[in-house]
Amino acid sequence: MNKYDVGIIGGGILGTTISYWLSTVSNLKTCVIEKENSVAQHASGRNTGVIHSPFYLDPQKKKTIAKAAMISHDLWKEFSIPRNIPWSECGTLEVALDESQHKTLEKYLKWGEQNGIPEGALKLMDSSAVSKKEPNIQCVSGIYCNQDVSTDYGMMTGELYSYSKNHNVTFLFDHKMTGIKNTNDSMELQFSNNPSIECKFVINCAGGHSLEIAKMLGLANDYSSLHFRGEYWIAEKKYENLVNTNVYSVAKFTNFPFLDPHWIKRANGTAEIGPNAVPVATPETYSGYVGNISDVVSKLGEILSGGSKKLLVNPEFLSLISKEWKSSLSKNAMIDRVKQFIPKVNPDFFVKRGTSGIRTPIISKKGEFVSEILELEGDNSFHILNYNSPGATGAPAYSALIVKKLQEKGFLNLQKTRESFWNFDKVIEQITL
Repeated sequence: MNKYDVGIIGGGILGTTISYWLSTVSNLKTCVIEKENSVAQHASGRNTGVIHSPFYLDPQKKKTIAKAAMISHDLWKEFSIPRNIPWSECGTLEVALDESQHKTLEKYLKWGEQNGIPEGALKLMDSSAVSKKEPNIQCVSGIYCNQDVSTDYGMMTGELYSYSKNHNVTFLFDHKMTGIKNTNDSMELQFSNNPSIECKFVINCAGGHSLEIAKMLGLANDYSSLHFRGEYWIAEKKYENLVNTNVYSVAKFTNFPFLDPHWIKRANGTAEIGPNAVPVATPETYSGYVGNISDVVSKLGEILSGGSKKLLVNPEFLSLISKEWKSSLSKNAMIDRVKQFIPKVNPDFFVKRGTSGIRTPIISKKGEFVSEILELEGDNSFHILNYNSPGATGAPAYSALIVKKLQEKGFLNLQKTRESFWNFDKVIEQITL
């Protein structure tokens, strides 16, 4: 049986970034366990590619990820540009469609300042100023952030994988976990089609499967999860410059993690609208609605035994879900939402579907969506759940913080061994201020 000091479950942007930090600040024998045949095959490679500035994050409730996003902006920039990873500084405009939403933008302006967005990078604009900047947008007001960037997180993760691998991190691809158990002072990880391995310590950052893995060790039993597919439509080339920045509208339902479809400018210049939030059975149901029947039965069992079942009797939630289904079945329904702030959009402008992605929010036993990242400790294990947007943006700084936390708790022995394109000590100093 192969043995490792640290096993990282999940080859997405978070797991790969943690592996990179460990490869530069320790001599630990590390492996990354990934059920697919390469990194970033799911959420890390199937997203809008936006580097988000945290003006919309409550600095009290989401302080850590807001700081991580701010710090990581520059880390990603210095990483991406020399390596020819796309870096398009297109900015983001969030628009208010009524007076109550305008008040939300006023709140965002204060939050942005508290979260460290530089003076001058965030600007509240009235409708005429918005029209001057983007003539095809109609709104009451808008808040513009010039720091937001369109990039490619899949490429970033791939580059980090190469560095980690060159630093002797082992990537175990095509390893689908079926079980995990404590064996004395280590963990035995079992797979469906590969021999078991032994790890002294396990870090679980398996995205849509992280809750499932935590429950294998008797953790997070009070939580359940739901999977929501976000779908996109790509604008034909002759319409992609209708608007030249990312455009979001203020979320109408703050109790639920759904965004109304928005206008996205990809790093390659293409434009898309989306996403909606269609309930699906698994974190990999990128098309269709049912998928593998055994997965559906398993998910239904989890829902009926956990807090998610309370959502099924919540009229507001059910009303929202019916609208999301409609927007999946009808392109016109999605376009109609975007028409509220870009009146010139027309269903005929969009003839091809974009890349869909799946978000897996955690549900508490009260039947409420958990807003913050959940960090859980087990015997010889650490679990990161509910790591959603702007998780990819904040990954470099947040993953450094995780490594430092595990060192301080005595789980990891760190000893700097290699030069790094990122300064670990500086990042830790910034995020712990």
